[in-house]
Amino acid sequence: MFKNLTVGRALVYAALLLMAIYYLLPLYVMLTTSFKSLDDIREGNMLALPQLWQGGAWSKAWAEACTGVECNGMQGFFWNSIKMTLPAVAISTLLGAVNGYVVSMWRFRGSDALFTMLLVGCFIPFQVVLLPMAQLLGLLGLANTTAGLVLVHVVYGTAFTTLFFRNFYITVPDELVKAARIDGAGFWTIFFRILLPISGPIFVVCIIWQFTQIWNDFLFGVVFASGESQPITVALNNLVNTSTGVKEYNVDMAAAIIAALPTLFVYMVAGRYFVRGLTAGAVKG
Repeated sequence: MFKNLTVGRALVYAALLLMAIYYLLPLYVMLTTSFKSLDDIREGNMLALPQLWQGGAWSKAWAEACTGVECNGMQGFFWNSIKMTLPAVAISTLLGAVNGYVVSMWRFRGSDALFTMLLVGCFIPFQVVLLPMAQLLGLLGLANTTAGLVLVHVVYGTAFTTLFFRNFYITVPDELVKAARIDGAGFWTIFFRILLPISGPIFVVCIIWQFTQIWNDFLFGVVFASGESQPITVALNNLVNTSTGVKEYNVDMAAAIIAALPTLFVYMVAGRYFVRGLTAGAVKG
């Protein structure tokens, strides 16, 4: 195994190992701290393993931790994020698929201008849309609701998903679509019978991208939601910044890991397809 190992390659492996340790160290500290008692945290070393492994911090973070004036834990806010993220990811991904199909395969007058505006939408800072979006949610009666957050993330995310699908669909040979048109296939037939079956890689990219962006969002959650409709990121901030009583770092770490588990799960399951899906639209032909 080590016969063909050169000095240069050994240095590369050593550098990669150091970087992996550097990036995994915070996760290790969070995980071990979440299983420590408060006395163990105060008296022990931050990098040391718990003297006695305890799971009480996890149950308290889930069901009893104070996130403001109420002490019902993270469970309600976790399900709020689920109810917000899943429909927002599904709707924005499907809209992006249709939009990308239109701007790449069905050119019309103004299609380039439309795509340019969508592209500009990818680079608009979150803060710019806060006031107009708040006014729109108020007019629609969706202020401070989970449905309102779904609408916000669909509107903001559709520009990104459209860009991803458009770049993927322009790699599909034009002859394939032209032959389908000659055979009498219409708009939706071409989309569902030809393009959708080959769109698996880019769907994975959009789902991972949107899920991560929406689940981890804090700004929209704290501005457009309140009380019981807030997502888990806002609840985590409230829990960590609660100033009453003893500071329970083990509960804070457990709550942070609970908030991060869904995105970690998505990357572990489908992460290897992310780069593959992005590069699928890099070369035409």
